[in-house]
Amino acid sequence: MLLEIFFVFMKIGALAFGGAYASIAVVEKQVVEVAKWMSYSEFSNLIAIDELTPGPIIINSATFIGMRMGGIPGAIIATLGAITPPIIITALLLFLYRKYREIKIVSEILFALKCMALAMVISTFISIGVATIFTGSGAMISNTDYLLLMMSLASFFILRKYKINPLYIMLVCGVINLAIKTLL
Repeated sequence: MLLEIFFVFMKIGALAFGGAYASIAVVEKQVVEVAKWMSYSEFSNLIAIDELTPGPIIINSATFIGMRMGGIPGAIIATLGAITPPIIITALLLFLYRKYREIKIVSEILFALKCMALAMVISTFISIGVATIFTGSGAMISNTDYLLLMMSLASFFILRKYKINPLYIMLVCGVINLAIKTLL
């Protein structure tokens, strides 16, 4: 099992381009769809926990999932698997960038990578949004959690307009959700 954990996270580390939020789509695909270690709902909970904890999302996810699948050795192996390819790739890319940064194709490749990262962020946003807002077996009005939908829209508006620390928004939403679910 530890070898499987290592290789799954090594694959994630090798494919996770575009920063933290773009990388979530890669983790989701490997952990939810390929390895089937979590459901979409559990994965969206993992992302919420990742947002509340300090550190890079990929490493937090690897550590959490590794711990869940293989205890402390699993956490260590998953984390090592997740960071090994980026260390190698970053060192190689830094060398190549310093040597060839003036060549036009390099800027075109960087632009393509930015587009790919944006697509991955949007894909993850849709997957997590559907898993969070629609509580049943499909995206139907009857399965909609209107409280979460309203809090999501309000949070988005407040974050965009007032530039408040997202941690405060998450805490307020958590308290509101807890209060309403407890009272009902």
